Amino acid sequence: MFLARRSAQAEYFDSPQRSFAEVAQGYRELARVNRLFRAADPFQRLLSQWLGAERCQSLSLLDLGAGDGSLGRELTEWAARRRWNWRVTNLDINPLALQLNGNGSNVAASAVALPFRDRSFDVVIAAQMAHHLPDTAAVEQHFREAWRVTRDALFLNDLHRNLALIFLVWVGARLTRISPRMRADGLLSVRRGWRVPEWKTLAARAGIPQAKVWLYHGARIMLRARKQ
Repeated sequence: MFLARRSAQAEYFDSPQRSFAEVAQGYRELARVNRLFRAADPFQRLLSQWLGAERCQSLSLLDLGAGDGSLGRELTEWAARRRWNWRVTNLDINPLALQLNGNGSNVAASAVALPFRDRSFDVVIAAQMAHHLPDTAAVEQHFREAWRVTRDALFLNDLHRNLALIFLVWVGARLTRISPRMRADGLLSVRRGWRVPEWKTLAARAGIPQAKVWLYHGARIMLRARKQ
C-alpha cells in the first residue's frame, strides 16, 4: 500500500558531499517553503501555550538539526517582541549549514550523540529533523538523547506521511519556484515522514514517560513531554 512504509531513499541534500555554495542555495530555497508552511508556528503558538507565559519569560533552548539557524533566529526575535529572553543553541551535523548562522551559538554534532551533560537546557526542540536520520533505531536514540539533555520540556515535530501532504508540498514547491532537486527532496521528505503510532512506539522505547504524540493540522507529527 502506497506510503504504508517509510521510504529508505536518502535525500540529495543530506549528502556530506554537497559544497558550501550548494548548501547555502538549498537553505535559501528551504526558507521560502518554510515561510509558506509557517514552520515556526507550532513553537510560537503551541509551545508557549503549553509552558505558559510565566515559564516562557526566560528559556534556554537546544534546536536539533538546526541547519542554518533560521528557526532559532525567528523564535528569538518573536520572543523578544514579547519581552521574553529565549537563548537558542543550534546543533547540526553539517558544519557548512552552521556557517550560514554566523552570529549564533552553533554546535556541530550528531543528534544521536549530544555533546552535553544531562539536563543542560530548559527545552529541547526539533523541527522536521527526524526523517533525515537513517533508520528508526537512530530516531529512538535521538529521542533518548533529547530527553536526557532537557531539564524541563521536549517539543519535537516532523512530517506526517500522507498523500495530501505530498500534494501540498508539490504545489508549494511550484509556488515558491524551488529547484527540481529541492522539489524532489521535499516530496521524498514526506515519504520519509512518520505516523503517530510509530512515534508513540519510539518514544516509549526511548524511555520518555507520558509522551503525548498527536497529529497537527494533518501535516505534522508532534511530540511533547515534560520532566517532573
